[in-house]
Amino acid sequence: MTTPAAKAGTRPRETFSRRSVFVFAAIGSAVGLGNIWRFPFVAYDNGGGAFLIPYLVALLTAGLPLLFFDYAIGHRFRGSAPLSFRRMNRFAEPIGWIQVLVAFVIAVYYAVIIGWAACYAWFSLDQRWGQTYEESATFFLEDFLKMGSGFGVDFVPMIAIVLVAVWVITLGVLLAGVQKGIGGTALVFVPLLVVLFAALVIRSLFLDGAMEGLNKFFTPNWAVLTEPSVWIAAYGQIFFSLSVGFGIMLTYSSYLKRKTNLTSSGLVVGFSNSAFEVLAGIGVFATLGFLVSTSAGAGWDDVGGGPGLAFIAFPALISQMPGGPIWGVVFFICLILAGLTSLISIVEVVISSFQDKIGGSRTVATLAIGVPMAVISLVLMPTEQGLQNLDIMDKFSNNLGIVGIALIALCSVMFVLRLGPQLRDHLNSVSSWKVGTFWLFCLAVLTPIVLAYALITTIIELINEPYEGYDAAVLGVWGWGMLATVLVLSVILSALPWRGSRQLDGPPSVDDDPSDYTYEEGLTRPAATPAPTRSPKEA
Repeated sequence: MTTPAAKAGTRPRETFSRRSVFVFAAIGSAVGLGNIWRFPFVAYDNGGGAFLIPYLVALLTAGLPLLFFDYAIGHRFRGSAPLSFRRMNRFAEPIGWIQVLVAFVIAVYYAVIIGWAACYAWFSLDQRWGQTYEESATFFLEDFLKMGSGFGVDFVPMIAIVLVAVWVITLGVLLAGVQKGIGGTALVFVPLLVVLFAALVIRSLFLDGAMEGLNKFFTPNWAVLTEPSVWIAAYGQIFFSLSVGFGIMLTYSSYLKRKTNLTSSGLVVGFSNSAFEVLAGIGVFATLGFLVSTSAGAGWDDVGGGPGLAFIAFPALISQMPGGPIWGVVFFICLILAGLTSLISIVEVVISSFQDKIGGSRTVATLAIGVPMAVISLVLMPTEQGLQNLDIMDKFSNNLGIVGIALIALCSVMFVLRLGPQLRDHLNSVSSWKVGTFWLFCLAVLTPIVLAYALITTIIELINEPYEGYDAAVLGVWGWGMLATVLVLSVILSALPWRGSRQLDGPPSVDDDPSDYTYEEGLTRPAATPAPTRSPKEA
């Protein structure tokens, strides 16, 4: 049988075999390194237990609405970010390419953190970082990273070798395709991550000082609820942790079958991600309570989130706790699993987009795009300047790139193209849990206000004071220069002709399984009229 896609000259779009596979893949993307090392300290610095109130509000008014927004676009327009926005309007295509290029930048530096975790899983066996917090800090920054500043390509061989392995695994998974690669990996990695991390949390609750750590984490400071910065921090945490705004969930939802229940899937993903963050907070602060109560040399003011937590505080903790080597391996395997599932989703955004644009098989697109990404990562990250490059690129790509393009996408879709009601109707046509006026209000009013405030505040802050005291030239290249390059390339890529998809305007025709298609109001053509039945005699 010849499908409509074949008649049109386009390749059938890959699909997840069932909704549960998509849910595991989406959870794997959402649950990443930031859930483990960012959320606990955002909560701690913004009111402890009281922070859970603005966090829940942010989840309901921004996190889930944005998640549904990405799902609706990807599922309705059946394409990667550039193709989906192009099918809305030809002038909207650069929005999709900005999302893709931001994902490109994030993948370049995100991979090396997984490499660090793999190295530290090995180091856990002999605890070569020393016994105290100070020794652990010295080992990470000087002995392991050999940290430098400025410009240079002074390679750290061990990190470079492990980083090659990270990219080989990532591209190998993506070469296997959406179902076997992305879906199959998520079905194994996500449950394994949850089991291992739950075991780690349970162990942490029986450490000396664990209750002191939990009191630090959960003791509410109700007075902070009147501070706007606390609410902005809650919205920022939800926004970054759910992988919304830069093409991941949009791309994954384009691989869903036509009849998939979108909003119920989004609810499962959103609440699973938040549950893991709270679990991470419990585990992190229980273990830090033990660290602070021992002679490891660290106080509560010394320990912060981010790489310092994972690669300085936790190694010092491992050296002090009973059975430390075993739990050290478990902890760093958790980081590897969380990092890999997220990295796979980030790289898929880029590969899917170029495959749609230039055509060709998944193998060709993965190698043609994935290998150059890996090479750039290997040039910039496993060097003495790697931590500096990572820090700057992470700050500018997340706080300016993702926030900025999410704001542009919302304003363009809701106000310029006025597709909000159409996306709402699409969600409701396939979903059991309906969205309505409140969802449109969140996307058109509340979330843009929060994003605009966060974006403007960050720009003013970065202009007034050099980020982390880095040299202006370094910030100009890896920060402002990187963002300028993303904007220029998004325009250039939009101007190139499409070769992988011929239907560029309006919602696509049926391109997967015709038997799985039901007519939805607003599509450019109605469902095919079934052929008249014939009696046995006529046959």
